[in-house]
Parts: sequence; structure tokens; C-alpha cells
Amino acid sequence: MKENKNTSQNKKSLFLLSRGNRLLFSREIKGIAISLFLLLFSTVSFSQDDSLNKQNDSVNTSLIRTFNKKLTVIEGQRISDSIKRVALESQLLSLKTTDNLKKEELQKQLQSLNEKESKRLTEKKAQIDSMRLTAKGYPVTGFFNDTLFTIYSKLGSFSAKDRADAISTRIKTLSDHYSFKADSLKITEAETTVDLVYGESIIMSVSENDALWNNSTKSVLAKKYQTLIDEAVDNYLKETSLTTLAKEIGLALLVLIIMGILIKYVRKFFLWTASKIKHQEGKRIHGIKIRNFTLFDSSQQVNALLNINTILKWIFILLLVYIALPILFGIFPWTKDFAGTLFGYILNPLKAIIIGFWNYLPNLITILVIIFVFRYVLKAIRFLKDEIEKGNLELSGFYPDWANPTYQIIRVIVFAFMVVVIFPYLPGSDSPIFQGVSVFLGFLFTFGSAGSLSNIIAGLILTYMRLFKIGDRVKIGDVVGDVIEKSLLVTRIRTIKNEIISIPNSTVMGSHTINYSSDAPEKGLIIHSTITIGYDVPWKDMHQALIDAASKTDLVLQEPKPFVLQTSLDDFYVSYEINAYIKEPNKQAVIYSTLHQNIQDICNERGIEIMSPHYRAARDGNTSTIPANYLGKEYRAPSFNVNFKSTIQDKQ
Repeated sequence: MKENKNTSQNKKSLFLLSRGNRLLFSREIKGIAISLFLLLFSTVSFSQDDSLNKQNDSVNTSLIRTFNKKLTVIEGQRISDSIKRVALESQLLSLKTTDNLKKEELQKQLQSLNEKESKRLTEKKAQIDSMRLTAKGYPVTGFFNDTLFTIYSKLGSFSAKDRADAISTRIKTLSDHYSFKADSLKITEAETTVDLVYGESIIMSVSENDALWNNSTKSVLAKKYQTLIDEAVDNYLKETSLTTLAKEIGLALLVLIIMGILIKYVRKFFLWTASKIKHQEGKRIHGIKIRNFTLFDSSQQVNALLNINTILKWIFILLLVYIALPILFGIFPWTKDFAGTLFGYILNPLKAIIIGFWNYLPNLITILVIIFVFRYVLKAIRFLKDEIEKGNLELSGFYPDWANPTYQIIRVIVFAFMVVVIFPYLPGSDSPIFQGVSVFLGFLFTFGSAGSLSNIIAGLILTYMRLFKIGDRVKIGDVVGDVIEKSLLVTRIRTIKNEIISIPNSTVMGSHTINYSSDAPEKGLIIHSTITIGYDVPWKDMHQALIDAASKTDLVLQEPKPFVLQTSLDDFYVSYEINAYIKEPNKQAVIYSTLHQNIQDICNERGIEIMSPHYRAARDGNTSTIPANYLGKEYRAPSFNVNFKSTIQDKQ
């Protein structure tokens, strides 16, 4: 009999659900007609929120469905015990008054069932208490989608969600009854539920599980729901009356008029500022200069200010529209929820930023303290570097020119260590995306700077090898010039032709380097030049001539004295090499040129012909190339003999 009653109630509930949906649809059409233009621009945002709500709803449905299965098992035991109780009570009534033993046995069985019922209620309540923290239930909404109360448990074949939707629909049908009054909604007790009834329609049923979910009894909970439903219907009827709608439309028009007036004056204000900006061109607006560089001339600065003025104008206009729309949404009851949503688009991010900043403040303070400590560590290291460079602090085996590159290396290491210490305190440092991007950037740096890293390492090695310094005259490969820059990547050389040549440090490491300046200030640099003279010039005369020419040359040191080396005795001439000491290797080209001029002058003055004679095999009649002082006074050049034999007679 109970099963038939539940079946009839389910059919009746389904009928009310379908009828309520039709009535709800017709009423929502009215609301859409009033506020359609206010909803269009929010479609995308609300659709995103709806997808998120669906995802959360599926999780909640799974939790409640699992819990309701447990309650179904307990409910099945309760029904079985109820059937037994009815049977025992009927047997007890049918017993004769003299059958005391049988009567006592039946009473014990009834007491056992009552104890099981009490235990069952305790177990059910404990499970509901454990689920109350995680399960959210399904809201029963009023006329403006405001939540009246929440349904957690199923009833018969209806799930918790179906019950909530059906109750919401039935409540919204109450507004179609113009004779509805607060006392029209009655509370009636059924066999296992307490029902809220309007006329002949059951609006909802409050079960034992509903009462347990709300820590109440069925009667008290039904009374609470009755009050909430009465208030919702009364508020809806008041807010949708013709008088209220007329007031709301008037307020909406007033808001639109005020917004239009404000936009008009905002545009006028920014037109006035634009004219002022144009008027100040050449007067107060002269452009922007950074030392000798003109960043903006006056016309460019005016155009930039006008663009900023236009952007600010549209920002203010959009801000006015954004403020006005929630006010319009808040006027009409159908769109009140949208007002909070629109304000939430700005207020929620601002709130999240403020809360996030507040929560991050301890980490930020930690980072600032770390930066402060490392800053003064670097200052201390820099102080030591400056003292070493000035010569005030001397370290054995550590040269002053090593101070700056060593400081730069230590600085990079300190910065790297500081980043490692700070990294865990950065926002999002635990995020896999953040870590993945860091690893990716590390790979890019490693593979993209392979050549640069080799040059940097070579630059560091060159620094500590002290091959040369700024200003030295060097020869690297085939390049000769003065070093004008040493960096971690390249070495730059200025040639005597004023050419700037950049040589990668890895190339410098891979080739031989000649430094003309390293020992020149102390030991002097030996310049040398070779001249070839025939054997007929005495070597002593040639030696003296070359030494005299070197001594007359500017910037050539008199001590140590210049000297001559005979580097070879060739077939037709002797090679003489003049060597002289100088202390200014950067002026070698000028010194060589002056030396060669002096050699020419001295040789010409002393009758020494600068030439390298070459001889053929026929030497008859030629003077010997041996110097005259070695030949003696009686030496005569041999005559050149020609044997001529006439052949004229033979021809005749």
C-alpha cells in the first residue's frame, strides 16, 4: 500500500514539474524582454562561469550519489524492521490476555527493533555529519535565482537534484495564483514525511533525512521552509507589480540620462585639454632632450600628449559605462545578480591582488633582506678591488690589473648565488610551468651561447696570463697594432693606419702573440733593419756608418749603444743588420722611417753606394771586388783581351 502511495506521489510530482516548467518559461520571457540589452555583452563571461559550475556540480553529484547509496541500505533495513514491527504489533493485539509468555516474548522483539531503530538513526546522523563538510547539496531557487534553502537527500525515485529543481518550479508557480496569501501554504503530516501543501498541490515533502541534514526535526524544518517560501512569493509579487516596474523604468532612464550628461562633459573636458596642449607647442612644450640627444621634438611631444589625452578620455567613458551598467542591472529584480557579477569582475581581481600581496609580504620582506645583505657583500668586495687597483693593498702573486676581472667574476657568482637563494621565495616558483620555462631558458642560453662562452673563457684566461694590457703594441697573427680594448668576448686593436680590428678571444688563444711593449720600459725593445752592400765596401766602414745613422735617429737610446750584425755573406753582397734600442714601441713606424733616412744620408756623405751588385761569369778587365786596402799599391786591374782573327782573305 505504501509503495502504491509513493508511486502516485512520484507521478504527481512529475506532472507538477512539467507544468511548472511551462509557467516558469512564460514568466522568464517577460524578464528577458525588459533586460535583454543588458545581458548581451556578458554572454561569454557567464558561459565560462556556467561551464565551471557544471564541473563543480558533477563532483557534488558524485559525492551525494555515493552517500545516498549508503543511506538506501540503511533505509532498506528500516523498512524491513518496520514490516516486522507491524507484524509483531498485530500478533500482540491478537493474543489473549492469559498468554503472558508469548506476550512477553513479542514485547522483547519489539524492544529489540526499537533499539535497532535508535542505533540506525545514530549511524545515519554520524554519516550525515561527516558528509556535511564536503557535500554542497542542490539549491532551491526563488523567483530571481536567489537560493532559499538546499536539498541534500533523495526521496523515492527523485534524486536530490531532481527534487531541488522540482521544488523550485513549484514555488515559482505560486505567483500565478493572485489569491495567494501567507496562510495559504499548509503543513500536513504524511506517514513518513511532512508535506507543504497549497490547495491540492504538494509543493514539497520534508523527510527524516532532510531533518538530519539540517540538524532539526521534520516539523520544525517544514515550518522554516514554509516561512521562506511565503516571504519569497510576497517579495516577488511586490517587486513585479506595475507600480514597482514603473519606478524601476524611471530609475533606469534617470541613470541613462545622468550617464549621457557625464559622458558629454567628459568629452568637453578632454577637448579643452587637447586645445591647451596644442596651444602650448613651442611655449612650454619644447621637446624632450637627454643631454645632446633629442628624444622628442616639440611636434612629436604634442602628438604623444594628444594620444595620451585621447586614451584617458576613452578610459573615463568606459569607466562611466561600466559603473552605470551594474546600477541598471541592480534596478530590475531579474538582473540583480548580474550587478554583483559585473562589480565582481573588477573587485574580485583587486581583492585577489591585495590578499595575494598581503600573503606574499613575508616572502617579499625576506627577499629584500637577502638583497640588502648581498648588496653590502658586493660593496665590501668592491672596496677591496679598488684598494688593490690603487696599490694600497698588495697581495703576493696578485697583480693590480687582475682586480677588476676578478671582481666581475666574483660579482657574477654572488649574483647567481643570490638568485638561487631568492628563487624559492618568488611567486609561482613551485609551479611546474614556471620551472619548465626556467629549464627551457637555461637550454636556450646554453646552446645559443656556446661560441660566446668559449670567447668568455678565453678572455678570462688571457686576463690571468697577462699577455698584454691596454695600450701595448702587439702582433696577433698577421695583425700589428695597439690594444685599445680588452673584453670577455673580443680584443680590439688599432693599427698604424687607424684601422680598428676586433679579434675574438678564442682566436687570440689559438694564435701566437708578440708583445712589443711588455719589456720596453725597462730593458728596451730592439728594432732592426737589414741592408745589403757589395764586397767592395769595407765592413768596418759600413758598421760605423750604420751605427752613426742609428745614433742620429730620434727616440733611439744611446745606451745601450746601437750595434751591427753581419747576418750573411751572399754571392754578390754582404747583409748588414743595424740594431738599436728604443723605449717607445708604439712609435716604431716613425723611428724606422727616420732610421732609413739617416742611413741614406750617411752612406751618401761617405761615398757608399747602396746597391747589391750582381756579376756575370766574364770578369776580364774588371777590378777585383776586394777592398783596395787589401790589394796593395802595385795592384792593376787586368786588361780585357780579345782575340780577333780576320777571315777576309779566306773569303776572297
